[in-house]
Amino acid sequence: MTENHTPPSELPSVGLGTFRTGGYECFDAVRDALDAGYRHIDTAMAYENEAVVGRAIEASPTDREDVFLTTKIKGYPEFLNYDRVLEATRKCLTRLGTDHVDLLLIHWWNPKGDMEQTFAALDRLVDEGAVDRVGVSNFSVDQLQRAMDVSETPIFTNQIEYHPYWKQEELLEFCQENDIVLTAYSPLGEGELVDDEVLAAIGARYGKSPAQVAIRWLIQQDNVVTIPKSVTPAHTRENIDVFDFELSEREMQRIAELEGPFWYRQNREGGHFYRARGIVGPLIPEPVLSKL
Repeated sequence: MTENHTPPSELPSVGLGTFRTGGYECFDAVRDALDAGYRHIDTAMAYENEAVVGRAIEASPTDREDVFLTTKIKGYPEFLNYDRVLEATRKCLTRLGTDHVDLLLIHWWNPKGDMEQTFAALDRLVDEGAVDRVGVSNFSVDQLQRAMDVSETPIFTNQIEYHPYWKQEELLEFCQENDIVLTAYSPLGEGELVDDEVLAAIGARYGKSPAQVAIRWLIQQDNVVTIPKSVTPAHTRENIDVFDFELSEREMQRIAELEGPFWYRQNREGGHFYRARGIVGPLIPEPVLSKL
């Protein structure tokens, strides 16, 4: 690795997600997060906000070397080969306005991609000093195992959706057994968990909100960190204010037993509504489907 920077030694337990944000909203969100003490910022090619994230970090009084910066390469087949990974990463760095990222992920995997060549390119980027760590996102256990087999660089994390309503026990166990960080995105179930009565009751004992309890439940597990998204300064500060209390084993178990409202479960992958959409969707004429 080129010794032109000193990478942060650890991935902060709570970072800022920037999915579906852009422009001034994204700039302000990153700036506010850094002001609030966040030191992990997560972005991606697919979010189309890397340039804004980079400018926000540059404009912040926080030293770039104190920020753990993560971005991701799109998982389309045309990107999943040696040359395109190198090219895409260099363009990411240009948009971010930095000579390196602390963590580079493959955003999702497409079976038409070349996994050996993809990770060979990531290894080269690490050797060049453009990338400090490599990882994956939305990988299954099988895909994660394949990545581990072909990558010379240790797989640092698997970034997946994970929260009390969407527990992926098999993936978590695999990550823990192989010393891989599980980075939980959408830790509040896209807002569904903020109204959970169980989380509210537990939070009342500590003077914390349901959102804070959900985040605490995540980071209190081995090898788990999280990246809640917020564009509201008050919520941004609330989401990181989770280090002054600790959930009991009984509370951790009670939260692990949550399943979410009936309609939420049925709309999840594998639920009745989800399966019905998969069956009916192909039968709906395209002009009608485009208006749904």
